[in-house]
Amino acid sequence: MVTFRALGPFEAVSDGETLDLGGQRQQAVLARLIVAGGRAVPVSVLIDELWPGEPPAQALSTIQGYVSRLRRALEPNRAPREEAGVLVSAPPGYALRADVEDVDCWHFEHLVKSDHEGPAATLQRMETALALWRGPALAGFQELTWAQTEATRLDQLRLLAVERRADAALRLGRTGPMIPDLEAHASAHPLREEAWRLLALALYRAGRQGDALGALRRARVALRDELGLDLGPALQRLEQDILVQAEHLDAPGPAADAPPDGPSGPVTTAGATSVVAALRVLIADDQALVRTGLKVILDSEPGLDLVGEAENGEQAIALVQSVRPDVVLMDIQMPRLDGLAAARRILAAEAPPKVIMMTTFGTDENLYAALRAGVSGFVLKTSAPEQLIAAVRAAVAGDALLDPAVTTHLIAAFAGRRDPAAPEGLSDSDIDLIKLVARGFTNRQIAMTLAVPEQEVADEVRALLRGLGLVDRAQLVVLAYERGLVSPGSPGA
Repeated sequence: MVTFRALGPFEAVSDGETLDLGGQRQQAVLARLIVAGGRAVPVSVLIDELWPGEPPAQALSTIQGYVSRLRRALEPNRAPREEAGVLVSAPPGYALRADVEDVDCWHFEHLVKSDHEGPAATLQRMETALALWRGPALAGFQELTWAQTEATRLDQLRLLAVERRADAALRLGRTGPMIPDLEAHASAHPLREEAWRLLALALYRAGRQGDALGALRRARVALRDELGLDLGPALQRLEQDILVQAEHLDAPGPAADAPPDGPSGPVTTAGATSVVAALRVLIADDQALVRTGLKVILDSEPGLDLVGEAENGEQAIALVQSVRPDVVLMDIQMPRLDGLAAARRILAAEAPPKVIMMTTFGTDENLYAALRAGVSGFVLKTSAPEQLIAAVRAAVAGDALLDPAVTTHLIAAFAGRRDPAAPEGLSDSDIDLIKLVARGFTNRQIAMTLAVPEQEVADEVRALLRGLGLVDRAQLVVLAYERGLVSPGSPGA
């Protein structure tokens, strides 16, 4: 039996021995099949994603050679004419056949998304899930956009698992041991309101009312500085409850294991309500079929709530003002008022949501203009569900998401353009940071690359945006190409 590990250094293990999977690009074939979750990946997709931009002339035969060597490594005892049972042919491409428990990232996601029967079961599952991590997901493939996207998605699930573990522990009355972990978690991710809620509640139950209120003050400062927002309703209620020492905040009794524990939404335990803050998503597209498909995707993902649908840009602007979403999935071409014009108006307002442009093809001029307007990136409507979900979570986290199928020709068309209003005098460290952002690195990945704290990277990116007069991280990508800091053919670009 072979087990696959992608939550850290990429490897496959059989009978306790690590298998020789060949060079990095050969390993990337196997990693891409793991990311597909057992679904078939066409050979054309493998070629485009392993060699973004200009694949070699012999790409097809190279892929076939990689697959052949991987099969020998994974099934060394398979007879010459016997069909492969692990890395299988699935016209027009290949797929990985493995049990969920034999692929660490599949197993992790299954544990996090499974329904549980109470806080004790939740705590055990989250501990098991988090123990699967040995380092950054898909750590050896940061240069490949699909790997970055999947790593971001998995890391968001990891943060959810950390919070679900803490919530379950608090509901079981295990307060003290969770406080150091929650302090570190909230400090590392200051925009996650659920992290602050759990920390404040843990501190209060430990008899540290002043520290609990202090944690909520820190949350308020972080949200105002980063997003121009006040505390959300759940944190505001918690603050008031702490001030009046509401009885329902006290540690739960022995009956804490009784209530069912779903993947999201309110869970009542011993009179207390645990609210997991969901991301609020608005869809704007003139095609009903597209809206229906997106609703299905959002409904299947814990922690995402659909709060409205718009058929054109005018409706989208009105709905943004009334329902205050976290993210808008915006079609770039719509009747009455198109998505580009609507995005400009939405992003010009005070404390705007993140906007992700969706396109089936789009013109280079429109896509380029969307990035310059400050959208958080764009995705193809034909993207896999996990890519759309990752786009939403990446945008809220402050990371740009640029679909590789569109980015290559878009940037190539505009590489070398100069913005005469762009200021001069960027330092060497500023240029290094912009290059990493342009290559699609998240703050966490930049921090690992530069061996500096993640918060320091976040502060430097914010300072760059302020200094350059930019709205969103994606505009740094445009700036990098306009000023020739990176080029379409450069590694990782």
